[in-house]
Amino acid sequence: MMAAAAMADCEVTDESNDPGAAPFGNFINYYAFNPPENRMSLIPSTLLQDIGYSVESSVSDTVLLLDVGCNSGDLSVALFTHLQGRRASDDAAESRKLHLLGVDLDEDLILRAEQSNPFPENISFIPLDITHDLDSRTQLESYLARFGRSRFHLCACLAVTMWVHLNHGDAALLDLLTRLASFSDHLLLEAQPWKCYRSAARRLRKLGRRDFDHFKTLEIRGDITERAKEHLERSCGMELLRSFGSTVWDRKLLLFGKRKMMRGEI
Repeated sequence: MMAAAAMADCEVTDESNDPGAAPFGNFINYYAFNPPENRMSLIPSTLLQDIGYSVESSVSDTVLLLDVGCNSGDLSVALFTHLQGRRASDDAAESRKLHLLGVDLDEDLILRAEQSNPFPENISFIPLDITHDLDSRTQLESYLARFGRSRFHLCACLAVTMWVHLNHGDAALLDLLTRLASFSDHLLLEAQPWKCYRSAARRLRKLGRRDFDHFKTLEIRGDITERAKEHLERSCGMELLRSFGSTVWDRKLLLFGKRKMMRGEI
C-alpha cells in the first residue's frame, strides 16, 4: 500500500529515475517502478477486435501500432504480445499481421530496445523526437508507406504528455495531440495529472536544478486529461470511445477514435 501511494503521488525514490536525471521522462529504469502489467491489466486483450481489426492469418490487412515514448521497449513488447495473444517464446513466424513501431528521443534507450527485441520481424524501434514536426512526419510516413497505409490503426501515448508540456509549452502539447490524431485512427492516451507536474518541478528544485522552462507560464493546468480530451474532440476529429479506468499511478487510460469510427465506417 505504501508503494502504491507513493506511485499515485508521482514520486520516485530511485535517484536515477528522478526528473533531474531524466528531464524528458527518459528514465533508464522506468519499467522497474512502472512495469508494463500496470497498463496491460486494464487493456482488454480483445482491444483490436473490439475496435474492428483482426490479426488472424486469414485476414489480409496488416494492423499497425505506434508506441510513442517507448523507452527501452518493455511496454511495446508487452502490448504487442497482449493484443496478439502471443508470448515472447512463441514462434515469430506464427503471424505477421500485427506490426508495432516504437519511437523515443533517447538513442541509448532505443538501442536497448533493439537489443532485447524478441520479435524483430514484427516490432521496430527508431530514435525520434515526436515534437519535431518535419522529422516525425518524414519517418512515420516512411514506415507507413511500407504497408501502403497513411495512418496507424492504433497509437499508444502513455505518460508522455507532461514531459512535452513542461519542456516545450502549451502549444507543443496541443500540437502533439494533433499530430498523433493525424497519424492514427485510434489513440490510447494516458496523460499525467497536474499533481505530477508539481511533483516533477518540486524534485528539480530539491536537487538544485533549473526549473522546467515552461512550468511557471503554462496556461493549460488543472485537469490535463480533460483538456486533452476537449482538444482531441474539438480540433482533431476524435471522440472518446472508452475509459479503461485508472492505473495504480491514478492516471486515466482513455481510448479515442476518429468520429467516423463511431458510425462503423472503419
